[in-house]
Amino acid sequence: MKSIEYKTSGTCSKVITFDLDDDNRIHNLKFVGGCNGNLQGIGKLCEGMKADEIIDRVKGIKCGFKSTSCPDQLSKALTEAVQ
Repeated sequence: MKSIEYKTSGTCSKVITFDLDDDNRIHNLKFVGGCNGNLQGIGKLCEGMKADEIIDRVKGIKCGFKSTSCPDQLSKALTEAVQ
């Protein structure tokens, strides 16, 4: 299992941490900063999911007038992690 720490850009959350197992399934997803309740919910919903499935679902989501969002930043973190 590898542990990842990703510094976000353009969002209220500043850091995303998670573990990826050998099958590229995500565990222990946590966001530092941002909308605490919503981001805890995302963490619980993503637990045990394959990285590629999460990327497909959340890539490109925008937050208000921002060009990105916390879920979109998660897709970027996962994309880097599985390369």
